[in-house]
Order: sequence, then C-alpha cells, then structure tokens
Amino acid sequence: MISGITPAGRLLMLVQQHPYKSPDIVRFLQHLLRHIPGKLLVIWDGAPIHRGQPVKDFLAQGGARRIRLEQFPGYAPDLNPDEGIWHYLKHVELGNVCCHTLAHLRRHLRLATARLRHKRSVIQGCARECGYEV
Repeated sequence: MISGITPAGRLLMLVQQHPYKSPDIVRFLQHLLRHIPGKLLVIWDGAPIHRGQPVKDFLAQGGARRIRLEQFPGYAPDLNPDEGIWHYLKHVELGNVCCHTLAHLRRHLRLATARLRHKRSVIQGCARECGYEV
C-alpha cells in the first residue's frame, strides 16, 4: 500500500499485491496528479524506490511542472502523518479483524479506508500531531 494525505483531510491510496518499485511510485504520483488540482508538494522518506530512475524520468518529462518532492530527514516517523494513518487503520479500523485470506484482508482494508475517508478530522489530526498546520 502507498498513501498520501492532503491538508484538507483527503486520503489517497493505492494497493497492490506485489512490492512497490519505482515504476509503481510513478503510477502513484500520476494518481495524485489526476485527483488533486494545482501544484503538489510531496514529502516522503528516503526510500530507494522514491529516488529510482523511473521517478527521475517522470519528473524530467514534465511531472516536475506540478510536483515538488521533499525528503524527510533520515528516520523521522514522528514527522510523517501517514504513520498516524497506518496506526489508525491497523489499531482502530482493523483492530479486531482476523482474516483468513488475502482477499478477505483486502475487502476489510477497502471498507476501513472508506470509513476513514469520511473522518477528515482524524486525517487532519494525524498531520497536526506531526506539527503541520492544516
């Protein structure tokens, strides 16, 4: 899973069954561009998949017109609002869920995410907890 939040309390997410690689990161950035108008500031960790050649190519081919990328300092989960989102999903929305199959987990995750999307104050609270103004 990969996700991002906006100051307005929107949650954008993509889920796939295989590990994320740089081309998947480009797909997520394109997803953000489709769903959020105007210029975007994307703040993320220093994972190698965020710095891969496909991401560099995407930015060089025009993605940089609307997207500005910034990196969190090394190991700074306390600055990443998405950590709060994952914590909320795991411990609140999915806290007592026991899944027997990946399909079952995927269904519960989809439902949990839909519920969370209606709780903009929770999403914004994750950003405020990290010290960001929303």
